[in-house]
Amino acid sequence: MRKLGLAIALGGIAGLAFAPAQADPVDDALVIDGKEMVTRVEPPEGHPFDEVLSGWLFRTPETRALETDTFANPGMLYVEQGERVWNQVEGAAGKSCASCHNDAAESMKDVGAGYPKWNAAAGKPYNLELQINECRVNNMQAEPYKFDAGDQKALVTYIKHQSLGAPVKVNLDDGDMKAWWDKGKEYYYTRFGQLNLSCANCHEENNGNYIRADHLSQGNVNGFPTYRLKQASMVSLHNRFRGCIRDTRANYPDAFSDELMALEVYVTWRGTGLSVETPAVRQ
Repeated sequence: MRKLGLAIALGGIAGLAFAPAQADPVDDALVIDGKEMVTRVEPPEGHPFDEVLSGWLFRTPETRALETDTFANPGMLYVEQGERVWNQVEGAAGKSCASCHNDAAESMKDVGAGYPKWNAAAGKPYNLELQINECRVNNMQAEPYKFDAGDQKALVTYIKHQSLGAPVKVNLDDGDMKAWWDKGKEYYYTRFGQLNLSCANCHEENNGNYIRADHLSQGNVNGFPTYRLKQASMVSLHNRFRGCIRDTRANYPDAFSDELMALEVYVTWRGTGLSVETPAVRQ
């Protein structure tokens, strides 16, 4: 992102006036635990691309190999931690997640593939992080997690992993989801910061190009939470949103703010039909 910004600043323009190195996404099949993931799919109506592609197709051979091997994938450590959190009793009610939902492999099967969802009581979309916090407060009588708390990331990763291979699908007909989709789309194409960049500048206009040694993907979020080798950690979606906005040299919104929740609705929709890959591995 910084090199893109430097090219823009030196050129004295708002667009991307340089000839970056290009490479096509690979044609390999992604198979995890014997299950083939959908990494290429026809787009929903109104999508800007002719084909929706997983970010896995744009990674190096070494990074792709890490994701295919459950034993080597470092994100699986967070899945294991999340399972412990799932069964951990907390709060005044003396409950765990398992107290209400029992075995996550059954009760959470494919659930994560449908988030964010409309929450009528809150009057806004909820992602898994917000839903978990609501359960903690109302059902467990426990404190809500602070953003990116270790147990929060692990629990979201564990729940999302129960949807491994399931197609991403956001229900825009529920509540006011379509209005939030509209807001998210507007936010996606809004330029930010001193570098005057939008999400679309990288992930729509320049997907397939290289920034430094990293291959720009379409920016689909079907693998989040994602293990990023650069950070040697599991990274949440709102952490990545804020990191991208920060790199444009702009002030970023709070996690789970209306701006970022709308963006999550829109960006998740852009990956409709791709398999959930959590925990994906990215550079």
